[in-house]
Amino acid sequence: MSLTSAAGLVIFRYTNKVIQFLLLQTSYGQHHWTPPKGHVDPGESNWVTALRETKEEAGYSENDLEIYKDISYTLNYDVNQKPKCVIYWLAKLKKPEQNVTLSDEHQDYKWLPLQQAQELSGFDDMKLLLADFHEKAVKLV
Repeated sequence: MSLTSAAGLVIFRYTNKVIQFLLLQTSYGQHHWTPPKGHVDPGESNWVTALRETKEEAGYSENDLEIYKDISYTLNYDVNQKPKCVIYWLAKLKKPEQNVTLSDEHQDYKWLPLQQAQELSGFDDMKLLLADFHEKAVKLV
């Protein structure tokens, strides 16, 4: 069984002395909430995928973000009985007030502090990822 690979960025902003994470709500399926991410296209690296998907889904380019290439987290789980591997990198929005531009793949977005982001994500592995990235982000602001 082939492994599905995906990549994305966990974007945070620091505003009013609070770290907030960006979560996007899908416009399909269960309408779950995740950071911007997507499938790796043939011949594309995880890194290029993360940048492309972030631009497509949230409207942020590499120039809008301070991306920490040395801070990543990999999730492994099954989707419809097929293994999936998603790598995320941590990124800070340079201008906290900059608006999100959603694609048609998403119907809503929220900037949330850690606990609310964890609750909205609903998945234990994403809760752990967010906690880990929050701990690292505190040292970066």
